[in-house]
Amino acid sequence: MSTTQKDFDRIALVSEDGATHNDHYHNFLLRHLPSNCHDVLEIGCGTGAFARRLAERSEHVLAIDLSPEMIRLARERSAQFPNIEFQLADVRELPFPIASFDCIASIATLHHLPFPEILLKMKAALKPGGALLVLDLFEPAGLTDSLVNLLALPVSATLRLINYGRLLPRREERDAWTAHARQDIYPTMSQVHALCDRILPGAKIKKHLLWRYSIVWRKTG
Repeated sequence: MSTTQKDFDRIALVSEDGATHNDHYHNFLLRHLPSNCHDVLEIGCGTGAFARRLAERSEHVLAIDLSPEMIRLARERSAQFPNIEFQLADVRELPFPIASFDCIASIATLHHLPFPEILLKMKAALKPGGALLVLDLFEPAGLTDSLVNLLALPVSATLRLINYGRLLPRREERDAWTAHARQDIYPTMSQVHALCDRILPGAKIKKHLLWRYSIVWRKTG
């Protein structure tokens, strides 16, 4: 069992239904979903919050995650969505047919994986005209990034207060995330831009307030 899997099994058991910072950007990502979307893949689905949003707009969603506890909760919370197929799997070992998905999405997952390798795999599995949607975390570089990240703190607290009635996560959830964060390594924005220039030319890359960035790329052929 990998450290990442153990960490997210623990997080699944102590976290509330939803990840405030990621959920905040669901609508932004969904605006880039192709019309007439049939088959969607989500890599790192967690408890299925975004998979459920995707299922409302597509015919079939394949949602995969490495954590058995995350998949268990995702299935429990998504019983009313028969068009979601939750699969316990490591994306590095799971083969995807070439040009088989209208959309491939990943939220806060790619920093756990070999980034170039997974981007290439996602690109190959996307149908022509399909959309690749990524939301992930970045490492601040320079004074501007550090100042913006400080500004995000009151926004983060406000969102949690609105959604859960508290300014901070519960103690057991904070402890689980703190333990996991010790192994996390994030790319800088310059590294993200360089990688996309090489693998996803023309990708739209955007830095967001809550310590996150997005990649939106449409496959033209």
